[in-house]
Order: sequence, then C-alpha cells, then structure tokens
Amino acid sequence: MRLKNKTAIITGGTSGIGKATALRFAEEGADLIVTGRRISLGKAVEAECRSKGVRCVFVEADHSKVEDCLRVVEAAMMEFNRIDILFNNAGIVTSGTAETTDEETWKNTMDINITAVWRMSKLVLPYMRKQGKGAIINNGSDWSLVAGKNAFPYIMSKGAVGMMTKAMALDYAREGIRVNAVCPGDTFVDRWMEKGYFEGSGAVSVEEAMKESSAYIPMGRFGKPEEIANAVVFLASDEASFVTGHLLLVDGGNTAQ
Repeated sequence: MRLKNKTAIITGGTSGIGKATALRFAEEGADLIVTGRRISLGKAVEAECRSKGVRCVFVEADHSKVEDCLRVVEAAMMEFNRIDILFNNAGIVTSGTAETTDEETWKNTMDINITAVWRMSKLVLPYMRKQGKGAIINNGSDWSLVAGKNAFPYIMSKGAVGMMTKAMALDYAREGIRVNAVCPGDTFVDRWMEKGYFEGSGAVSVEEAMKESSAYIPMGRFGKPEEIANAVVFLASDEASFVTGHLLLVDGGNTAQ
C-alpha cells in the first residue's frame, strides 16, 4: 500500500503500460482518474481498479485538446479534492525520416507526445504546490536518450520529453514536487497484436515478436507492461523521495550497448 491516501491521474490508461500502471497503482492503494479515448476499455479498467478496493473514475479525453485536459483535472479535484501523482502516459508512435514526415504527422505527434505532457503538468502544478508535494512521471522512451532509424517524429518528441522532465524537475525541486520519466525500451503491448500495426498484413504473433527481439535486446525479449508499471510505482512513491530529474531506463539493457 505504498500509494495509500494518494490520488493519481493516469493519461492514456485504457491499455498497455497505462492500464498496467492503473492496476498497480490500485493495488498500492491509490485512488485514480484514468483517461483515454476508448470508452469501453476505459470503463473496464475503471471496474477492475474498483474491484481492488479503491476509487476510480474513467474520463474520456483526447489530450491534444485543451478543453479535455482541463476537464480531466477538474474531475480529479471534484472527485478527490487533491492530485498527488500525474503519470503522463498518453502517446502515439509514428515513423518516418525528416524528409518523409508530413505536416499532419509532425503536428499530431507533437500535440500528443509533447504539448499534452506540458499542458497536463501545467494544470496540476498549482494544486501540488498548494499541497506542498507531488510527483509527476512522464512516459519517455529509450529514444529519449539515444536515436534510431525511421522514427524521426517520435524520437524528436521523446527527446523533448526527456529535457522537459529535467527542466521541470529543476524548476520545482524546492517546492516538494518531483518530476521524473520512465523510459521503456520495446514493450510488448496489446496494440501490437492489432491488424496492420506493423508494416505488412495480419497481426504479429507473440512468437514472432519475441524472436525478433532476441536478436538485439541483451535480455533477449521485449519488456512487459507490468515491468514498466513497477518502475512508475517506484517513481510515484515516497521510496523515490530524493529522486528528481531522472530518466529511468527500463529497456532490458538495450541502451547499454
């Protein structure tokens, strides 16, 4: 119960890392606001978290929209009257080079992966300051620290998340507000099984994905959402009371190469 008596907002919490984190937060005693664009999935996560004995409210939201971000924070204050933790998890994955990235892809990537992180942080900071403490965790990437090929807009956005994390950590360290980022490597999430997610046709099997990962990840496999969630719990908890401005890699050793 490391998060007992704390309230948290998790953006993009209907599947993958967001859902796994919501469930772990619930197990640790946190009350939750979970956001997402898919209502049926959001309601299912809401029910599953409540079954663990905590309060949880799903709020449908598109974090590229100012009004939706405002509505999420207002819902948290109305329901719980405090915000102790913000996990900026909502994000999209895009590909391309500097030449092949079009204006729409660039804008969408930056709106969700950078601007929404700044906007949600800006909205919760006054409440955390009033409380005298708070924890913001941003979902970065191993590509917040190193680059790769054919993922130009995504890498640019995650690099910015890394520097945003450090800048905010310095600005608010004396106010009891910690700002860190979890930086996952390749993580096997449910959307990978959706038809057309990878190039080509059909879904990718677990076996195919694991075989692919064994060629370049030192630990020989993709990460699991629950493994990323465990790192987020640590950064959100008082166990990380002297940790701020840190980019915590959870990548199976990939960036150590």
